[in-house]
Amino acid sequence: MPSTTDRPDGSEDPFAVAEALPSVLRDTEGMEIDRDRPGRSAGPAEHEIGGDEAEAAGRRDTVIVDDELLGRRDTVRLPSQRRPAPPPKRAPMAVAAAFATLWAALLSYLPIAAVIGLARTVEGAGGLGGAAKAGLAGWLLGHGLPIGTSIGPLAVTPLLLTLLIIWRLNRAGLHVTRAVGARRTGSIGKALAVAGAIALAYALVGALAAVLADGRGTQISAARAALHFFVLGIAGALIGSLRGTDALVALARRSPPVLRHALRAGLVAAFLILGAGAVAGGLSVALGGGQAAEMIAAYQTGVAGQAGITLISIGYAVNASVWAAAYLLGPGFALGTSSAISITEVSVGPLPMLPLVAGLPEGPVGAAGTALLLLPVIAGAAAGWLLTQRLRHGRGDARRTTRRGGGSADEPAWSLLIGAGVLAGPVAGLTLGVFAWLSGGSLGAGRLSQIGPDPLAMGVVGAIVAGVAIVVGAAVARMFGPSARR
Repeated sequence: MPSTTDRPDGSEDPFAVAEALPSVLRDTEGMEIDRDRPGRSAGPAEHEIGGDEAEAAGRRDTVIVDDELLGRRDTVRLPSQRRPAPPPKRAPMAVAAAFATLWAALLSYLPIAAVIGLARTVEGAGGLGGAAKAGLAGWLLGHGLPIGTSIGPLAVTPLLLTLLIIWRLNRAGLHVTRAVGARRTGSIGKALAVAGAIALAYALVGALAAVLADGRGTQISAARAALHFFVLGIAGALIGSLRGTDALVALARRSPPVLRHALRAGLVAAFLILGAGAVAGGLSVALGGGQAAEMIAAYQTGVAGQAGITLISIGYAVNASVWAAAYLLGPGFALGTSSAISITEVSVGPLPMLPLVAGLPEGPVGAAGTALLLLPVIAGAAAGWLLTQRLRHGRGDARRTTRRGGGSADEPAWSLLIGAGVLAGPVAGLTLGVFAWLSGGSLGAGRLSQIGPDPLAMGVVGAIVAGVAIVVGAAVARMFGPSARR
């Protein structure tokens, strides 16, 4: 029986063509039809592919479609698939580390060179070359490198400059991590490799700087300079590379929660205690502002020289904050041999004419000054309160240990809270001891050969005070939290 769509003359039924048209359009959807090569034909079997269509048929992104219903042949270009973009070019580790290290060294050297250049006007010594060399010696001193002089070694490191150097090295580590394609990889090995490359380059810079600064009036060891620069380069660049690779996050996730929170709380407590020392020291210098102004005016120099002396004093402001923190904790500090400055005794001899000296206490602390001794305790308690708040609003550790440690669903576990607080004390003590060691030194071989607090005494007392205060602050915040008010 003949089909209803067959016509006697061999042509298609127009209604059947209309019904089949949507399916044809659906099959060719997303394909680009090349109208420049129509190639029409009445039947698919009798048509031969031309040269252009043969060329198009040989391409992988085109096909020849015979449309029987519409009565034409079209060259159809398939949607092209994008090739994956080539990976971006990465800088070699050595090149990136060398460039970032030199840039970090330059940005930390130029400020100290400008300050030393201003201070040299006190002695009437000018000249760009002399200022550059003196600035180089001061820059080396900021790395903890002792400078040999005719009166003995100068070995009191300006910690504000040291912090600037560490910050620039931290940025160098972060930039090199990005340049070599190690960003957010979580690789500890790549972070160590970046820090090591920067430290090696920085050690070479330190040795070269020591050779240039060594000479008439100064004695600097190039080997010791390379060692100091390498250690400081590792310390500074590793902070940036661990941040850049997210390896610090990976290390934190692998460590036990109590240890992780203890490290953070101990560091917070130590820096809050140092901040309390900065407040007390700044207040003391402000109260003795008249004496400080007289000391600066005694140099009888111009505005530039006075600005240089003031900036040098600012460079040692961090040292003064550490000494004031040692004073508040109890051990005190020394400003010369056979001297002691503490809450119970003040015994000093002749001192250099620097504005910071104006903030020294005149005698043992009185009844009105005992309130200042509570500042380290308040700082430690604040760190404990922050510990509880961090655990209370955290998403992981506090929730997992709540029921096992005897806490409610909204409060951190007592075991995690007390354990982290107890371990935070030694962390704070170690941090304070390191700062005490870095802040001290000697100014020549005479009476000022012993300056700064005792690192061991400050570390032990700081660990006890911080540990007890953190536990008390954390416990109080836990007991009087939101669940206790319900």
